[in-house]
Amino acid sequence: MIPGVDGFIYPNEAELQWSVLIVLYPYITGLVAGAFILASLERVFKVDAVRPTYRMALLTALAFLLVAPLPLQLHLGHPERSFEMYLTPHRSSAMAMFGFVYLWYLTVVLLLEIWLEYRAEIVALAQSATGPKRWIYRALTLGSYNVSPEARRIDDKVGYAVTVIGIPSAFLLHGYVGFIFGSVKANPWWSTPLMPVVFLFSAMVSGIAAVMVLYVVSMKLRKTPIDMRCLDTIARYLFYTFVIDFSLEMLDLVHRTYESDESFRSLDFMVHTRLWGSHVILQIFLGTLLPLVLLAANQLWTFSEARRKAMYMMAGGLTLIGIFAMRWNVVIGGQLFSKSFLGYTSYKLQLGAREGLLSASLLMLLPFAILLILVKLLPPWQDGEAHKA
Repeated sequence: MIPGVDGFIYPNEAELQWSVLIVLYPYITGLVAGAFILASLERVFKVDAVRPTYRMALLTALAFLLVAPLPLQLHLGHPERSFEMYLTPHRSSAMAMFGFVYLWYLTVVLLLEIWLEYRAEIVALAQSATGPKRWIYRALTLGSYNVSPEARRIDDKVGYAVTVIGIPSAFLLHGYVGFIFGSVKANPWWSTPLMPVVFLFSAMVSGIAAVMVLYVVSMKLRKTPIDMRCLDTIARYLFYTFVIDFSLEMLDLVHRTYESDESFRSLDFMVHTRLWGSHVILQIFLGTLLPLVLLAANQLWTFSEARRKAMYMMAGGLTLIGIFAMRWNVVIGGQLFSKSFLGYTSYKLQLGAREGLLSASLLMLLPFAILLILVKLLPPWQDGEAHKA
């Protein structure tokens, strides 16, 4: 008997190869893609109502993108060898192509758009700041101090083009994560053509929810009035995207139920036993249905500003929990049954191990620490109080 194993299962199938760190990887990259998509609403699609969150969305995407590779690095037995994939690219490996997709999105898209957006403020701060900050801002100018109206018009045009390029790049960044799971033919939980699409829309949902929550929290900390027109618009787009995401997941469920291949009984057993709490309770009821009800109620009825804020914050927080539960169920749940569908194992999350709860918690806190530094250097507020902040 193997502890934690039911039925017939080989010993090498009892140990999960992908742990909570691999759960964090698609979750963090999803926040990046969703935040950038929200930022593109103002720049490309001219949704002026979300303008107050434009810079916050860009900085949020950058903070999480800088941390995105770290779960993979910690998971590797020899992380110092990871640089070799840049020296010996392998086009037939989706995993090996991650570094190139990541560098493209980081340098060509996100950093360039942020620099173009902040260039005038960076030049002004490079001339007015004192101490170490002066040298930091001078380095950020990249030697360009021309902020004439003509130069700013060129910045806007180039920034617009970068954002247009960034939208499919964001889809590629997170859609390919779902592609990695969907292309594993040996695992029926992952092997579905809808996996990349579901991952992509769930990424948009989580990113929009994260920026919405961060916007409300930042305004509360600064004791600045919240732009309710902006908040209502973000919540409306979150609701629309969430409906599409939930519909795709239900379509996948209906397709699996109707097809009922040899793996269906095994997957059904998993949902009703080992994944009942994370899948049914957290992901479906608390993380999907309840936020949808809260967001839909604000579309149908008119509530006071205080009540709308509370409902939006609750919906955003539950959405982030639900998307994390979805990632957990895909990564961890997809490894809890044997390839023969005759046995099941369990996963115990340790506390202080290299891939334990403590390291995962620190990785989730790290983007917020980076975001705090970015906000100090490049204030996202556009109310005339940026320098005071």
